[in-house]
Amino acid sequence: MGFILDRTELGKEKNKIISRIKKGAVFIYPTDTIYGIGCSALNEKAVARIRKIKRRSTNPFSVIAPSKQWIRQNCILNNDAEQWIKKIPGPYTLILKIKKGCVATNVNPGMDNLGIRIPANWFRNLVKEISIPIVTTSANVSGKYYMTSLDSLDREVKKNIDFIIYEGKKTGRPSRIIDLTGKPKAVKR
Repeated sequence: MGFILDRTELGKEKNKIISRIKKGAVFIYPTDTIYGIGCSALNEKAVARIRKIKRRSTNPFSVIAPSKQWIRQNCILNNDAEQWIKKIPGPYTLILKIKKGCVATNVNPGMDNLGIRIPANWFRNLVKEISIPIVTTSANVSGKYYMTSLDSLDREVKKNIDFIIYEGKKTGRPSRIIDLTGKPKAVKR
């Protein structure tokens, strides 16, 4: 495992962190709900690392979009989607049809849609500054309990990441998934 960076220390390390993410780092970060594990959604090798860590070979990942503008440029939106986009940032993952090439092909293998988030958390500002989508999936091995604090971080996950941005215990639950590829509907987890 790499290092643990407290959120309060991020300011002086921000440029290094951004550079590492753009080069393919796999890291854990806070959201408005729980901790996520992520990487650049444009880097196939980094996405493959997350798949190996999570033991999740084909199920799609979601991304944190750098902005609502990115969503509008890279997704095919209907009126219902626009209404939901107004509700973010928030604890929602919006399933939207996407245009080709906006993320690495192994983020959502063989699919023409993608889960997209903008969390109501300061981390979204870092993603906006990086200006690329970041893979967002719970920081756990698939099927095991998700991370809410350093104490609940799976040892296998911990030893295979580059760094953690930590801000203390989280008490949320994973985001609510809303499928907007047709008539809006909540997706059961």
